[in-house]
Amino acid sequence: MSSERKIRVAVVFGGRSSEHAISCVTAANVLQAIDRDKYEVIPIGISTSGHWVLENGDPERLSISDGKLPEVDVTALPVLFGSNRELVVNDPGSVPNTLGEVDVVFPLLHGPWGEDGTIQGLLEMTDIRYVGSGVLASAVGMDKHFMKVVFQAAGLAITPYVVVRDREWAADPAACRAKVDALGYPVFVKPARGGSSLGISKVDGPDELDEAFAAAHVHDPKVLVEAAANHPREIEVAVLQGLNGGRPEASVCGEITVSGGGHEFYDFETKYLPEGDDFAALSIPADLPDEVAAEIRAQSVTAFEAIEGEGLARVDFFLEPDGRLVINEINTMPGFTPKSMFPLLWNASGVDYPALVDRLLTLAMTRPTGLR
Repeated sequence: MSSERKIRVAVVFGGRSSEHAISCVTAANVLQAIDRDKYEVIPIGISTSGHWVLENGDPERLSISDGKLPEVDVTALPVLFGSNRELVVNDPGSVPNTLGEVDVVFPLLHGPWGEDGTIQGLLEMTDIRYVGSGVLASAVGMDKHFMKVVFQAAGLAITPYVVVRDREWAADPAACRAKVDALGYPVFVKPARGGSSLGISKVDGPDELDEAFAAAHVHDPKVLVEAAANHPREIEVAVLQGLNGGRPEASVCGEITVSGGGHEFYDFETKYLPEGDDFAALSIPADLPDEVAAEIRAQSVTAFEAIEGEGLARVDFFLEPDGRLVINEINTMPGFTPKSMFPLLWNASGVDYPALVDRLLTLAMTRPTGLR
């Protein structure tokens, strides 16, 4: 990279998953926070159909406005990565225009086809540095089934669960129902590889399973069913990869409390839409005894290292009334919206939004590509 120019960052957002709009909102906030004196920013949108385009990166257009969810502008010029890490505008009928070498990619993609190791693999093959976890950690962090397998192997307590694939549900629904019944009710039915609480249902009895499976199958043919925890507190911690080979760092703990409005858990509406503010409260730092908070933070680092995480993650726990701590999940590319816990937790820990974005880009720039 020439010392005469700024570091060129491609901010990639949108994507094919059902979390397309939340990725756009995340990008809006990151685009506002990046230090333009240090970084040259190239906003790249991926449409829901998988087309890559050169976006204008207008944060206002990429934000939720009057309840309308944003999306990538499919009429923008198509782009692709060429040789030597160069970004190329490929306008049909015109000579391809090279925008120059990209130094690092910030893949702000949530859900499948982005957060799950797919874009990470593409960037590894093209020898481009990027923010966040690699292929394996991204894939494990996206699949709640294999995430639990890894967590359990690392000695972390998990909730009892079963996995039901669509072919099993179609071939022998009675056997699938029996597996779920064995967990006891209530249960949570989730897309195994989904996020933003989309497609999740709380099921109080077997007569509600068909509707819950149908909702989950909209997002994923593989469904995870978990036993509901016993009136737990929901605690979250943000994790950052250590600088210069140091151990990962954990933020203060935060707590989410949901009540009223027919919301039984932290769903999409309470997470992202303005009306959700009436029903979800975030407490940062969480009101916890020092030793409990320390244990939660330590277990968040254990979870991060168990999946071989890099860059960043948010780790979610259930704290049950008897003091038992259960890990819920890890998110390797958490949201960066104004209501998202990851930036809020780090802000409360002394790292503001612009410094957080700079830290992540610095980590990516100092990390080698390839096997490590």
